[in-house]
Amino acid sequence: MPRETGVTEMRVTDIAPRLHHGVRTHQPGEAITIALVDDHVLVRSGVREILEAEPDLRVVGEAGDSEGAVVLAAETTPHILLLDIEIPGDDAATTVRRLHEVSPATRVVVLSMHDGPVLLRTLLALGIRGYLLKSVTRQELVTAVRTACADNGRIALSVSHASLTGAQGYSSDALSDRERAVLTLVAQAMSNAQIAARLSLTEATVKRHLRNIFVKLDAVSRIDAVNKAVSAALIEAPRLSAHRVGTRSGRLPEVSPHHWG
Repeated sequence: MPRETGVTEMRVTDIAPRLHHGVRTHQPGEAITIALVDDHVLVRSGVREILEAEPDLRVVGEAGDSEGAVVLAAETTPHILLLDIEIPGDDAATTVRRLHEVSPATRVVVLSMHDGPVLLRTLLALGIRGYLLKSVTRQELVTAVRTACADNGRIALSVSHASLTGAQGYSSDALSDRERAVLTLVAQAMSNAQIAARLSLTEATVKRHLRNIFVKLDAVSRIDAVNKAVSAALIEAPRLSAHRVGTRSGRLPEVSPHHWG
C-alpha cells in the first residue's frame, strides 16, 4: 500500500492547460466511462471497486502498460483514463501525448505514488485534467473523476503543498538534446570519460554540459540531477540492474555522488 505523504490536499484550480478541440461533452444522466491503467492488478481491482460503487461511474477496461493504455483508449474512448505514471513502457509524458492522439476526447487523470512538482508541471502542460496521489480518500478519487469529466476547464489536484507551489518549475524543453544525452548516460552510472567517448566529446565539454544541467535543474549532485530529470520526464528512468536500482521507478539510490567537475 502507498505510504502517506504528509501534507495532502484536494484542490480544484483553474490553471488550465492546453485543451483539445472537439472534446466530447458528458451529457447529464449519462454514466461516466473510465479506463484504468496500472501495472498492479490488485490496485486496479481496488480502484474499480471504489468507482463502480457509484451509480454514475462505469469502468470500461483495464491495461497494465503504456502500449496497452493507448490501445485501450483508442478502442473504448472513455470519458476518463486513470493513469499510473510508473507503468512499464513509455515515459509519462510520451504516454499522455499518445493518449491524446488516439482519443482527444478522453481526459487523463494521473493516479500515482510520485509527488514531484517538475513532473506535475510537465504533465499539466500536456493537458492532463487531474493529478492525484494514491493516498487520496475514496471520496477524493470519486470527486476528482467527476470534476475532470465536467466541461469546465478545471483540473483536480491532490498533491503535497510543496508540489503545488513548485509546479512553476522546469518546462519540457528545459534541457537541450545534448544535455539530455549526457544526463541519460550519467543515469547509467557512466563516468565523464565514458560519456565523452560514447558521445565523441572531450571530458571538458561533458563537464560543461553537466555544469549547465546543474544550474538549469538546481541540482546539487549527479544523482539529484538524474532524479529531477526523471521526475520531469526530461529523460527516461535508467534501466539499471536490480542491485543498483533504488526504487521501483528506476531512480538512482541516494549514495555519495560522483564529482562532476
